[in-house]
Amino acid sequence: MNITKEEYAKMLNRTVPKSKMLRDCAGAFIGGGIICTIGQFISDMYTLAGFADKDVSCLTSITLVFFGTLFTFLGWYDNIAKYAGAGTLVPITGFANAVASPSMEFKSEGLVLGTGAGMFSIAGPVIAYGTAASVIYGILLYIARML
Repeated sequence: MNITKEEYAKMLNRTVPKSKMLRDCAGAFIGGGIICTIGQFISDMYTLAGFADKDVSCLTSITLVFFGTLFTFLGWYDNIAKYAGAGTLVPITGFANAVASPSMEFKSEGLVLGTGAGMFSIAGPVIAYGTAASVIYGILLYIARML
């Protein structure tokens, strides 16, 4: 079959699905905003309960990780991600999902080699590189302060 570039472009335009970028961006904005609003609500509730500011941020993070993991195990996180898209990648809940999802996939291989090892298949490199980068940054900061 010998076709021209123009004919190929026409065929391609007929088969390629139309972009849903505006809808995807709106979903990510709204979904991420809702997750962040829930996080702020949780933070405010801990503040009203009388916790110190440094404890409030820690407790809020722990609560968001808990709910991110719980929603992943219940299968709700993927359903939310269908509509919110990139908005579900809000760092703390997205990271909880990234750790919990692989552990569920490998649970049939056992508790240690399946769930335990699978948990770090995606998040492991992030943890390793994040730790290494923070050590290097700390050393550079220490040297800079000595000068």
